[in-house]
Amino acid sequence: MGEEAIVEERNMVDISLKDLSKKLEEFAKARDWEKYHSPRNLLLAMVGEVGELSEIFQWKGEVDRGLPNWEESDKEHLGEELSDVLLYLIRLSDICGIDLGHAASKKILKNAIKYPPTINNIT
Repeated sequence: MGEEAIVEERNMVDISLKDLSKKLEEFAKARDWEKYHSPRNLLLAMVGEVGELSEIFQWKGEVDRGLPNWEESDKEHLGEELSDVLLYLIRLSDICGIDLGHAASKKILKNAIKYPPTINNIT
């Protein structure tokens, strides 16, 4: 990977769900893949990617936050699998007509009401 690609990759950290959605739509259109992107197919593809993500942790036991004992190549692989799951989830939500950012924000608010903080956690 060239220096320019690495800089571009670092700059994409703050990309929005809508930006990713647009990139995914363009990617699928350019390859004539939209005909394959039914909700069912996208869900099954995402489940397959979750399986690949699970395999990374399968025999590791409990893992410390930040993965301090992991090789950089293992962290990179983890990032790739997490990205696959995220990208399928975004594409699935778009195909289903769900604004994922809005739905997630509403769900966080709903969970805050359903699970209020305990008194010990209030500072």
